[in-house]
Amino acid sequence: MKAKGSVHKYGDNVDTDVIIPARYLNVADMKELSAHCMEDIDAEFVNKVKTGDIMVGGENFGCGSSREHAPAVIKASGIDCVIAKTFARIFYRNAINIGLPILECPEASEAIEAGHEVSIDFDTGVIVNETTGATYQAQPFPEFIKDIMAKGGLMKSLKGE
Repeated sequence: MKAKGSVHKYGDNVDTDVIIPARYLNVADMKELSAHCMEDIDAEFVNKVKTGDIMVGGENFGCGSSREHAPAVIKASGIDCVIAKTFARIFYRNAINIGLPILECPEASEAIEAGHEVSIDFDTGVIVNETTGATYQAQPFPEFIKDIMAKGGLMKSLKGE
């Protein structure tokens, strides 16, 4: 699996209430819900994001409540991968459960800027900043998580889809 796209960058402690504000959680349609992704810290995100883009965050990305909506709206908005220094554990697990690739890589998180083009090889964990030429090494997923990602999430993987 690979990804390549333009970067949308955010700082430390981006919580699930910022990723998808609770006031919209009565919306059942994920595409409609994703229209509100990141709006409290980046009102233009939904207008700028394109399918295949990459999100980069700092420390403790996805902290806050355990709602699965947060990684789901990021994925539904078109983001192919989130790179951060660290992830809140429940966000990390929820992302895997819904098939959103995420990588912890402090060096990449620090150096990559908004608007940079980034490519990612999920098999090796290599992140290349195509804009600057810099390369970073993240820990690649173990085979069983690669399988979950390739099938689009945990439930699809368990159903053998």
